Amino acid sequence: MSEGVYGWLQRAWYERAPGYRLLIPLSLVYAAVISLRRALYRLGVFRSERLPVPVVVVGNIVAGGAGKTPVTLFLAEALSAAGFRPGIVSRGYGRADDRRLVAVTATSRATDVGDEPLLLARRSGCPVVVGRDRVAAGRMLVERGVDVVIADDGLQHYRLERDAEICVVDGSRLLGNGWLLPAGPLREPRARLARVDMVLVNGGTASRPDAAALAPVPSAVFELVAGTAVRLDGSARRPLADFRAAPVHAIAGIGNPRRFFALLERHGLDVKAHPLPDHAAPEPEVIAACTDGEVLMTEKDAVKLQPSAAPGAWYVPVDLEIEEAGRRRLVDTVVALCRRGRENEK
Repeated sequence: MSEGVYGWLQRAWYERAPGYRLLIPLSLVYAAVISLRRALYRLGVFRSERLPVPVVVVGNIVAGGAGKTPVTLFLAEALSAAGFRPGIVSRGYGRADDRRLVAVTATSRATDVGDEPLLLARRSGCPVVVGRDRVAAGRMLVERGVDVVIADDGLQHYRLERDAEICVVDGSRLLGNGWLLPAGPLREPRARLARVDMVLVNGGTASRPDAAALAPVPSAVFELVAGTAVRLDGSARRPLADFRAAPVHAIAGIGNPRRFFALLERHGLDVKAHPLPDHAAPEPEVIAACTDGEVLMTEKDAVKLQPSAAPGAWYVPVDLEIEEAGRRRLVDTVVALCRRGRENEK
């Protein structure tokens, strides 16, 4: 499969492939536009709107995946344990009509609500609403009894006021070549990290700066872990170790597919990698052609497929694992800010 523009951009952003400097003039224009937009919000020309409940934003300043969905799931569980009734808003990237507000259920279709919101609804059990207008989506959640809103991938959605901001960073890629879009992967300048409430780094190595080096705010490192594979129809579960006997075909349509392949390799699997662009749907005919080994995919890929389209395929659910000090720091920070926000609304 040809890597196309998406593959070239990934190499340009993270490996400094030749040619990315030609895009720097466009990045300077982009920088001017986002600076003007921020200024218009500060001056009140553009108005931010507050919901009658606290809002927690989970996002990043880098285009593409960093692990926001597992963090959102973790926070939903933590807030529920703290006595809140959380709900989740998301734009629903890739759905047919992102202008409509749609309440997501476990039986929704990814084409109607987006892959990540569908995954969030199935895993969290919380109310989930998708829509381009996150303020309207949040109000819909409040009408359904939610008392704290988690905005998935909402860091740049300044129209929605927030009580807490959590920025997630891919520890293997960090901030790429440091340039703003399109010459680099940054949606906002690195200085934006200093204004969030906490930075979470998804993995990392000794050769890379750790979380504390990214910004002068509380930080922690987490890992995404997995131990089992699940049939697409949910009929069976197997330990990943059971797949060591023969090579497996691994499919990943996420922001950093290599992270999924590395996870499988850490379990001793011989991986034949099939990377896809973020949010791309696996093609059933490609899966059907993988006759010389089992097919494993991410949960985000699996929600886009009907089990009948890939009989015999498996998906690998992942969970967030964070050391106790970082876990406590994250939970205490978010819960305290939400309680403060709830008091301010009274």
